[in-house]
Amino acid sequence: MRSWIFLQAELGNFHHRGTIFSFALKMSFAAVILSVLLILAVMPPLAFFGVLPFTLALTISYSIALSWLLSGVVCGILSLIVGHAMYQLTLSRAEFEKLSRIDMLSGLLNRRAFAEALDSIDDGASLVIFDVDRFKAINDRFGHACGDAVIIGVSAILASAFDGTSVVARLGGEEFGVIVSGGDLEERLQRIEAVKTQIARRSIAADGCDISITISGGIADLVPGRSKEAVYASADKALYLAKALGRNRVVHERNALNHTWHHHLAESGLGVQGAVPDYDDTQRAFGI
Repeated sequence: MRSWIFLQAELGNFHHRGTIFSFALKMSFAAVILSVLLILAVMPPLAFFGVLPFTLALTISYSIALSWLLSGVVCGILSLIVGHAMYQLTLSRAEFEKLSRIDMLSGLLNRRAFAEALDSIDDGASLVIFDVDRFKAINDRFGHACGDAVIIGVSAILASAFDGTSVVARLGGEEFGVIVSGGDLEERLQRIEAVKTQIARRSIAADGCDISITISGGIADLVPGRSKEAVYASADKALYLAKALGRNRVVHERNALNHTWHHHLAESGLGVQGAVPDYDDTQRAFGI
């Protein structure tokens, strides 16, 4: 990669066709200059030994003219060929980089690109992990082609529901990730809830069937000083709780925390006795 960057800086950026011609022109001038320098270095010794057919000045003039004609033209043609090859290589490299970041089925970013985007955001955003409810049952009942249609349909809804400040990706299987940016927390929660409701109200046409689906989501907040691993783990736990509570719902990590706390009270009997559980331990379990 470093060698490629140095080559681009020295020879030009081959993302544009115009660079090919400027590259060929540079190489032609370089070849002619080298030829002229070689002529000026070789001709005087030859003239000293009397082997030149003409006078030194005339021989140098003819040689320089031929260097422009031969070296310039030949090197220019070869440089055009090389420049075109580098242009195609640059396009292929750019396409490869794009494909390596895109999920082929959904057209969304893949997990790798999503992780890079997540690392670049520190605050003012929420991470939500969506999961299509009972997706295995959809595959078993309607077939994998219909399952793919569901993934494509959900991807289209998510991509259109969140604006350009947000990042939408397919994390794998029936799981999606969204970094919701902009607004305060309540506004972000409303947008996430609206997407969940929109998907539940729509059916996806696939192979002659209208498939009704729902999604569940877990939400965690990105705040300064909090590791991305902790945010992801907390959103994942909130998603697990959303599934356990009956699906077709989104759960914020704070609500998941409260639910875990009250569940801990009920199981331990502390609520009856009026004792207070170790709230800090529960917070640490959710990475908060």
